[in-house]
Amino acid sequence: MTESVFREPTAGPRTQSVPLAHLSLELGHLYMEDFAAGPGRLRDHFAEVRFWADAARAAAARRTRGKRPRISTCFLIDDYFTRFSTPAELIPVVLAEAEKAGLVIDYLARESGCAEAGGTEPAESVLRRIVESPPPGSDGTRPPVSRTGRLANGKRTPATRSALSEAPAWQPPEETGALNHSVFMDVELWSEEKGRRLWSCPFLAAVWQLARLGLLRHLGEPVLTPRPWTGDGFPRDWDHLPPLLRLHDSAAPFSAYRTCTLLPSRFLPVESAVRLVLDQTDVDAGALRQIAERSTREGAEVPTAIAQRTTYVFYEAPVNHSDPGPT
Repeated sequence: MTESVFREPTAGPRTQSVPLAHLSLELGHLYMEDFAAGPGRLRDHFAEVRFWADAARAAAARRTRGKRPRISTCFLIDDYFTRFSTPAELIPVVLAEAEKAGLVIDYLARESGCAEAGGTEPAESVLRRIVESPPPGSDGTRPPVSRTGRLANGKRTPATRSALSEAPAWQPPEETGALNHSVFMDVELWSEEKGRRLWSCPFLAAVWQLARLGLLRHLGEPVLTPRPWTGDGFPRDWDHLPPLLRLHDSAAPFSAYRTCTLLPSRFLPVESAVRLVLDQTDVDAGALRQIAERSTREGAEVPTAIAQRTTYVFYEAPVNHSDPGPT
């Protein structure tokens, strides 16, 4: 697909478009604890994922109404929270176990690339685009998310008064726009460790979803663009590996109109938090317009809400392996 350039009528920076597939299918988002458990953990994961990957492909084909859908696959490795092994040792095992299950990984990404990639800071950029949805009755006394590092989907429990004053009656937290009953969430976006900001797993995963949806920009330029890997082997240092690799020249585009993510069920709370972040992120207007225009030309239906463009399959992990849980 040819790349085009979108320019606002004003003299602002141009928004460069990216090639788009119909579906970005993530075949795994595992942590170093999973890899430390040995090839058997990966083998079980890919064996389970294979069935759901086939179903996701069939669903994508139904949405394209008989046309062959463009589907790319990706795999995310956690090198942000912990460093285990080396790319030279680990990546060939991942690719081999996927191949044994009949799966092909088109793109391989490092989770640290969601924090810093090529001189840009995708997570910091997304943070600046968060627009909190104030619940009814807000008085502006709570500091913004840029200071607290916490994002909620409603009204928190009011702070209690000092011991010298009369304590107010307890009030529960309340989801904004709750349907019948409230499901309140309060998500930590980062913490501070040794003077540096440590982004949370849900927030980095939200950045990752925006990249897969083709909605990440820095001064109009795409962020986390795939680089081909032409070397005979992989480096022995994670920092020497590009944030996003294209492993096959014939692969469909990395970014897509929709995403589908296949994960063990222990990731359900994390990905629920991801959708909360996406619901309160004001993404690049130029990128949104490009995708809307292109999807209309192709006859591909794309939901207006960003979070609705993401789908998930959560499978139950095998009982013979310990469950480390997401970091």
